[in-house]
Amino acid sequence: MATGTTPSPTARRGVLTPGRAAISERHLRTDRWWVPPLVTALGLAAFVVYSTWRAFANSHYYAAPYVSPFYSPCLASNCADMKGGANWPLFGDWWGLSPALLVLVFPLGFRLTCYYYRKAYYRGFWASPPACAVAEPHAKYTGETRLPLILQNVHRYFFYFALPVAGILTYDTVLGFRDEHDRWGHMGLGTVVLLVNIILIWAYTLSCHSCRHIVGGKLRHFSAHPVRYRLWGWVGVLNGRHMLLAWSSLIGVGLTDLYIYLVSSGVFDDPRFF
Repeated sequence: MATGTTPSPTARRGVLTPGRAAISERHLRTDRWWVPPLVTALGLAAFVVYSTWRAFANSHYYAAPYVSPFYSPCLASNCADMKGGANWPLFGDWWGLSPALLVLVFPLGFRLTCYYYRKAYYRGFWASPPACAVAEPHAKYTGETRLPLILQNVHRYFFYFALPVAGILTYDTVLGFRDEHDRWGHMGLGTVVLLVNIILIWAYTLSCHSCRHIVGGKLRHFSAHPVRYRLWGWVGVLNGRHMLLAWSSLIGVGLTDLYIYLVSSGVFDDPRFF
């Protein structure tokens, strides 16, 4: 359909490539379309900076009976002695760096390849595309068909690793009902923080698109599999809130680590309920 305008002769990509409608503007949006990708980029960048600092700090991640989710399970010999916790020195004495680097690769890989987070950082950092109806600035688009983005397809396998990690963090939450002397029947503010964190982690993990496909995929007739159909329905409800759960769990795990850091470093004492 002719519009009466001609594109700039120097603009030869995106919506202005030959054969597309001859509209001189890059887009016709008049709203502040750049705000969501900007907020997304700032939020993700803040978490990356904080988590990188805490991962390499290798200190103040255990305040009995609480352990930071960044450092559990602890797979090296240079871990703090966490009473009854997941101290599994599988890597022995030769590992001299922070033990957090051995375990964070699994939840981090799960989140980086998550369908929602792909959308978030593709738009926020790579402007691919920056927003709906706004052309991306890249001259060529290959999607996730070539390196390195083709590696996003390993998301399902990271999901398999995310499940046991969530299980271990659940165990850490149960240990949070002890006091610093290893006696059961304790509950402090840190216990509540760990409890909220693990609920958000499980909700986010189970809302994953891969989980939904594993639970209800490859079935010809749901009527022949009523249990899987019911589970698929529950996961589908969570999946509809995947973006909310992604951000909630990301903020939750960061605040949980921050809380344990502040208690461990002596900034304040953990308030006791009983």
